[in-house]
Amino acid sequence: MDMIVIICAAGLGLSSLFGSAAGLLFRRIPHKWNDIFLGFCAGMMLAASLVCLILPGFEAVEGLDVWQVVAGVVLGVILVGFLDFVTPHLHNFSGIDPEAHRETSVNKVLLFVMAIAIHKFPEGMATGIALDDNNTGNSLAITLAIALQNIPEGMVIVTPLMVIGVRFLRVAMIALAVALLEIIGVFAGYFLGGISEMFLPALLGLAGGAMLYVISDEMIPETHSHGFQKESTYALVAGVVMMLLIQKFI
Repeated sequence: MDMIVIICAAGLGLSSLFGSAAGLLFRRIPHKWNDIFLGFCAGMMLAASLVCLILPGFEAVEGLDVWQVVAGVVLGVILVGFLDFVTPHLHNFSGIDPEAHRETSVNKVLLFVMAIAIHKFPEGMATGIALDDNNTGNSLAITLAIALQNIPEGMVIVTPLMVIGVRFLRVAMIALAVALLEIIGVFAGYFLGGISEMFLPALLGLAGGAMLYVISDEMIPETHSHGFQKESTYALVAGVVMMLLIQKFI
């Protein structure tokens, strides 16, 4: 197995654990800075989904075969949309406000954590599928974008659990399980894309569609729900430009 696959998988897992560790130390993050950072990550992931996944998929086919990539994008959106239907993402938790958590049932908090955990798998798969494209720059760019997004998301996972009284060791084990799920997603995506190059364009589209859904349905609404939408919009644009620069020079 290519060492770059292991490096990317480890990077995503460690970034998630780093965010969880930070969440254990800092119980509250100002909404403003959380929204700005998440907006920046959304911009990076938006550019990565288009430039590093969907466009390479189009470049890998000719003529009417572009339907494979389009079908992949649609399927990616449908798959992640189905995950949202099964485990709806509770946006109001993501601001990391302890007072709000105390007024919420334990079941809803656990549902929220499970929803984030399930979304980790397709994010990992997006990275793994990109690794089959033989473009190291694209793979590293996607890994960086998702790794940065993992930090605030890792904090969001542990904070509500600690607030409702879940023991420290159990919270740490949950954070580790979430990180491992994303790592498994990387290897699953890599092996899936390696089955046959014939399927790679559709798989690139699928990974791109999954990322677009997460950005639009999860990240952007969260950054616009606390009154700092202007700041988060500027951060999103900065994230797009930053990812384009990274993709160009890596």
